[in-house]
Amino acid sequence: MRYWTRVLVDTLLFIAISGLLPSLFFVSNIWVALIASIVLSVLNVLIKPILSLLSFPITFLTLGLFSVVINGIMLQLTSIFVTGFVFPSFGASIIVAIILSLANTIITNQFSRERY
Repeated sequence: MRYWTRVLVDTLLFIAISGLLPSLFFVSNIWVALIASIVLSVLNVLIKPILSLLSFPITFLTLGLFSVVINGIMLQLTSIFVTGFVFPSFGASIIVAIILSLANTIITNQFSRERY
């Protein structure tokens, strides 16, 4: 169930970010956002570990900041596979990756807290 919660949160974040920053990111509708979220999760499982392993030296030298670039690459790959999910530039995908990571961290912390 956690997987589908994460996919749903990413879908809603894609819609929200494209609504708030239309010059950086375009999603044609909610179904495209859902498909993009599923594709992104599959790419994160299959390709991201390979990219992380290959880029370990530069990630180590930049104290982990290069992982933001890897997240931007994952979003660019998602936009290649999903039509209607568009970034105007690589810089825009990095900015969206930063916003998406921050929002996911905040939301994940809220879900993971034990309720008394």
